[in-house]
Amino acid sequence: MLDQPDPTAVEGYLVSLQDRLTAALEAADGTARFREDAWERPGGGGGRTRVLSDGALLEQAGINFSHVFGARLPETATAARPELAGSRFEALGVSVVLHPRNPYVPTSHANVRFFSAVRPDGQTTWWFGGGFDLTPYYGFDEDAIAWHRQARDLCRPFGEDVYPRFKRWCDEYFFLAHRNEPRGIGGLFFDDLAEWGFARTLEFVRTVGDGYLAAYLPIAERRRDLTYGERERAFQRYRRGRYVEFNLVCDRGTLFGLQSGGRTESILMSLPPEVSWRYDWRPGAGTPEAALTERYLTARDWLAADPPPKRD
Repeated sequence: MLDQPDPTAVEGYLVSLQDRLTAALEAADGTARFREDAWERPGGGGGRTRVLSDGALLEQAGINFSHVFGARLPETATAARPELAGSRFEALGVSVVLHPRNPYVPTSHANVRFFSAVRPDGQTTWWFGGGFDLTPYYGFDEDAIAWHRQARDLCRPFGEDVYPRFKRWCDEYFFLAHRNEPRGIGGLFFDDLAEWGFARTLEFVRTVGDGYLAAYLPIAERRRDLTYGERERAFQRYRRGRYVEFNLVCDRGTLFGLQSGGRTESILMSLPPEVSWRYDWRPGAGTPEAALTERYLTARDWLAADPPPKRD
């Protein structure tokens, strides 16, 4: 049968992606290198965790590759698809989390992943998921527009409806319901994606994975040398608390990793190195800190005044 899923092709791409991201981020940081831990999962599979600490640009960064399989999908993977309960599964992915040192450089996350499930009746179901998003501490319109422009341009070859659809999905997913606020300014998010067929969907996933740093690094380079002090670092630590809350309370990827018996250190490498909580703290009116929630942490169409170029 044509266009059948090929986990070997997915694995080859993801291993290469991890290697290329590692090299590019080490070059961008300029001082620190990633430490690698190879690990095996008792229930089947394993991965490579790479973590960079105390860099010039990146205070902490992680790039995980995992390929795990097992006899039964965890609850998080079947909550929206109860027909898959009890299925054997195979899951591959690369996940990236970047926590910069300078508070004017935004935190960012990206991941691309593939799932395959074999139901008890022998039928196979597969899908891709992933995306990338941006979490600034101090907002800049220029950065928000550039970020979303890159996301839009990556999606355009796959249909004019793809960016608006996955942008909206990102806004909805990366939302802290208990705080009634977004985690950041969004980007792209997609899950259960199989409607285009395997080859076309893998091509899209490769486009997103390969385009991620082209969206992020220009922003990081623009902001990495801005002067900051303890006020900005304290606000960064405070806002990182929201990042921790989302990852531990809301994120399905974290829950899947823990429920499937993944390596805890690898799963929680997404957490920032320094974080703080202040009881019911609110920024002063008219401050840059207040502008973050008032202007940037809203479901805004950053490209409303930036129509895409016409096709030839």
